[in-house]
Amino acid sequence: MSGARLALASTDIVGESIIWVAAEQALYWVDIVGSRIHRFVPESGEHQIWPTPEYPTSIGLRKAGGFIVGLRQRVALWTPGGSFETFAVPEPELPGNRLNEGAVAPDGSYWVGTMAENIGPDGTPQPMSGKTGRLYRIAPDGTVTALCDDRFGITNTMVWTDDRRFITADTIANQLYQYDLVAQTTLSNRRPLLGPIDRGLPDGSTRDADGVVFNARVAGGGAIARIDAASGRIDYLDLPCKSPTSCCFGGRGLDVLYVTSARFGMTANELEDNLTDGALFAVQDVGRGIPPMQFG
Repeated sequence: MSGARLALASTDIVGESIIWVAAEQALYWVDIVGSRIHRFVPESGEHQIWPTPEYPTSIGLRKAGGFIVGLRQRVALWTPGGSFETFAVPEPELPGNRLNEGAVAPDGSYWVGTMAENIGPDGTPQPMSGKTGRLYRIAPDGTVTALCDDRFGITNTMVWTDDRRFITADTIANQLYQYDLVAQTTLSNRRPLLGPIDRGLPDGSTRDADGVVFNARVAGGGAIARIDAASGRIDYLDLPCKSPTSCCFGGRGLDVLYVTSARFGMTANELEDNLTDGALFAVQDVGRGIPPMQFG
């Protein structure tokens, strides 16, 4: 299954955490290694970029206006054009870790995952020190709570289901997991969502109104896996890039799937043959999303 089109040649090093802001009819996402945040209006082509003082790792919309942003080791509140005001620091005792995935939960909290640092001082890949990632909940008052004791190589994917399950992933393990959400601050009973997928590795995900999960397959996967867990069926939405990273539904009818991608670790020769790596893509007629959640 294909039909993806180039929406914006954004040349991100690591595009991530894309969200739809209905009030602006705009997409926002981060470029982690590029240290910047994008805003793009698909209907007009308007495109803005703001630099960040450190690596941005995730972004979510706030009810009070502006955004909540995961940076390297802190979570900040931000209004476009303004400063990044520290709101919470999930792991102050672990300087070798950084934040990675982050998303607003249905209860208005912000969930973030951590991982061992994999970006060197020069912005190139560096070996990871171990499986030190963890999942945290940040309440609207700034309280940080560890959601479970499980450790991850690279935390990715945050999807909440209608029957109180939480779906996440460990990219290193090539595994999507599901948990029972037994309380707003507690996850239990981790088990595989389904067997490992033999196309790339799992990165960010979203869901549609029917509960189908759309998972970006990074590290050469070149596709979005459309996962109907109830039936066990997996279809692929092929993309003209090696490493799609994150996705969300947008557009006036929430019926366009937008996908970010990365060029992290690619050589100059590889990029010559893959000019769309790091771009933003759009795929139509694959599902209809749910309204984005807001922090607060």
